[in-house]
Amino acid sequence: MRTVAIVGVGLIGGSFGLALRKAGFTGEILGVSSVAAIAEALRRGAIGRGLPLAEAASQADLIYLAQPIGRIMDTLRRLDAMVKEDALITDAGSTKSAIVSLARDVIRRGQFLGGHPMAGKAKRGVAEAEADLFAGRTYVVTPTREQDLETPRAAEFLGWIERMGAVTVVMGPDRHDEVVSFTSHLPQLASTALAATAAENLESAEELQVAGPGLADMTRLAGSAYEIWRDILAANTDSIDRALEAYIARLEYLRENLRTRAMQEQFDAGAALASRLRR
Repeated sequence: MRTVAIVGVGLIGGSFGLALRKAGFTGEILGVSSVAAIAEALRRGAIGRGLPLAEAASQADLIYLAQPIGRIMDTLRRLDAMVKEDALITDAGSTKSAIVSLARDVIRRGQFLGGHPMAGKAKRGVAEAEADLFAGRTYVVTPTREQDLETPRAAEFLGWIERMGAVTVVMGPDRHDEVVSFTSHLPQLASTALAATAAENLESAEELQVAGPGLADMTRLAGSAYEIWRDILAANTDSIDRALEAYIARLEYLRENLRTRAMQEQFDAGAALASRLRR
């Protein structure tokens, strides 16, 4: 792999470029993005050159799509005629079923392998990119066939992911979307709902001061941009609806058992999961 094209040089795309460099990649890293993002990515060293999509794709051995979901799908529809025969195309989209299904239909010349790094920040943009953003984090890949992971390009890509310090997890695209509805999408919506509820019921800035670190911790995700989440919510509506239904049912159960010993069981179960996550 001598040339990489990052399409969408924001937080994730910029971090991928920086992480590649830190992991020892000495080839060329091309960027496809807005003029402002390219300028910042060049300043940060996340890419070496900015090019239009067609020029970058025609040169790249690896094409890394790090755009919002809708734009990833738009790019996929145009990409096949631009790429080299042996190129690997991957993405960093937060949902996988729709993207993988589309790629199966429209990508013929190269190979597509869906991906989702479980890393990010509330703030966006290449200015927030970090070389260690993926280190110690899960990186999900979603092949449709077992042999998709055995091609030379895929094996090399997974090798770079490992050198970045990420932990690869292989999962089918449909199951991925079901799982992240609980591990990623539900936490975001719960944080947003909590912040909106508190804002509606606290009448003054003085009352908001009557808060410990718990409220700040629980509402950290509420700072995330709707522009990013709009596509996620639209692409994974059914799974998110089921996750919300389960969460609402659990909140109703808590409300019904505020004065019973059943509440202790819920605290114990919650503490056990929290401990596992922090290990």
